[in-house]
Amino acid sequence: MEITLINETHAKDYWNLRLEMLKQSPTSFGSSYEEALQRQNPVELTKKRLSSEESFTFGCFVEDKLSGAVTMVRESALKMNHKASIYAMYVTPAQRGQGLARRLLERTINFAKETEGIEQLMITVVTTNETAKGLYHSCGFKPYGTEKRALKYNEEYYDEELMVMFLS
Repeated sequence: MEITLINETHAKDYWNLRLEMLKQSPTSFGSSYEEALQRQNPVELTKKRLSSEESFTFGCFVEDKLSGAVTMVRESALKMNHKASIYAMYVTPAQRGQGLARRLLERTINFAKETEGIEQLMITVVTTNETAKGLYHSCGFKPYGTEKRALKYNEEYYDEELMVMFLS
């Protein structure tokens, strides 16, 4: 198992993982599988995102297969660039329960700590996702609020817990 910062050379693998995450866990992400399928040139768009200077995606490879990923996006506005947010945390079902998500998250937290000027990390999680909430709490994230009806999928609403980790 290897965790590494992925780049545009991993775009096709990441795009396939992204489709899997949206299909497998539709209530966990703001994007939808249906919308993702309609994108024009999705691998090219993914290449651009993976080479951005404000977005960092870590991939977890098991036997050379991308089996999990997480993205950290730093705020670019002058008054907000002390913050970064974590998005798209996912481990493929076949690899769950082996600590990969924790290792991905810890790698991202350490990267944020090593990045000059980042003082806090933000993350959100659907309130019914007890496994993810437990992981985030155990890694040091603290809840600071709940966004009611943050997501709506198949006519059902999902609340999100808003969490923060202060790095300094």
